[in-house]
Amino acid sequence: MTKGKRTALWVATILGIALLSAWLFQRPIGLWLFERAVERAAARDTLKDLPDGLHVGFCGTGSPLPSRERAASCTVVIAGKALFVVDAGEGAARNIAQMGLPNGRIKAMFLTHFHSDHIDGMGPMMLLRWTASGNKSPLPVYGPSGVEQVIAGFNAAYALDNGYRTAHHGEAITPPAAAGATAIAFALPAAPTVIYDAGGLRVTAFAVDHRPVQPSVGYRFDYKGRSLVVSGDTAPSSTLEVASKGADLLIHEALNPAMVNTLAAKLDKAGRNQTAQIMRDIIDYHASPAQAADSARVAGVQMLVLSHVVPSMPSPYLNAAFLDGAEDRFDGPIIVGEDGQYFSLPAGSKTIDRGSWF
Repeated sequence: MTKGKRTALWVATILGIALLSAWLFQRPIGLWLFERAVERAAARDTLKDLPDGLHVGFCGTGSPLPSRERAASCTVVIAGKALFVVDAGEGAARNIAQMGLPNGRIKAMFLTHFHSDHIDGMGPMMLLRWTASGNKSPLPVYGPSGVEQVIAGFNAAYALDNGYRTAHHGEAITPPAAAGATAIAFALPAAPTVIYDAGGLRVTAFAVDHRPVQPSVGYRFDYKGRSLVVSGDTAPSSTLEVASKGADLLIHEALNPAMVNTLAAKLDKAGRNQTAQIMRDIIDYHASPAQAADSARVAGVQMLVLSHVVPSMPSPYLNAAFLDGAEDRFDGPIIVGEDGQYFSLPAGSKTIDRGSWF
């Protein structure tokens, strides 16, 4: 036997022994791997390592259209170490946890409007905030008039479950007085209006155009010289452009009309005419990527990030087709947002860092 063949035989033998051992000892090996993974996940705290400043993360960049890659609308805003959430679509609470952000430390939530894809994750978020941290009061939820009805509905829907949790875990872990949420309503502002001002963070609400869905608002966040705007759902809006003046970062919803029309045509062809008509209907109360870029240019923001992506882009390879030339209408960077993505605006600088918390 040649030297080369002997070496190959030894390699094959060692590999075979390793594979056999992995199969024979898969239970203890699996338990060891599980323990290591759980230890890392339990100890992870994304907030701990953030520099002072304003930070934003995407816990949902999707829409009502089903997507494996995108949860429904949800944006996390962090000012210093204080954690806030804008909207709570389905899957949002799960994504927040996967981003290494503790649901139990959510200080407050801001709702832009009451479409289902912006609120249907409220229940799990309220529950996890309550059970995960020993909070002594319900989650404050700011929103335009109507938020009282929404929160009352979720509180009623979860009342029985809340009782089960307290009966099982005890009042020290799940105090009844801290369950659910408390609505803090404000009137639809005629001009940008400050609705939250504490801990160095100022939150300004402004009306947007999502007719016939009214009231609908967006929010501007200012903290230590850094600023970002979350548009909510809107067609092109002059009030948004005014509220966004000079902001570092504009997060704007976006719908590609040509792609949605193609989707509608294919649905018609498949005999799904009712859904096809709904697709055509939604075009007129959203903004295209080009229109979002126009607003970013008018407002003079540093960077534009698109969220509430319609239709959902399953791969970044499709982003160029989705943008459809929007880059030509705004001089700054345009990013198609993804779940887990974050943007960091450190205090005392003009930089915007980005990455993923997934």
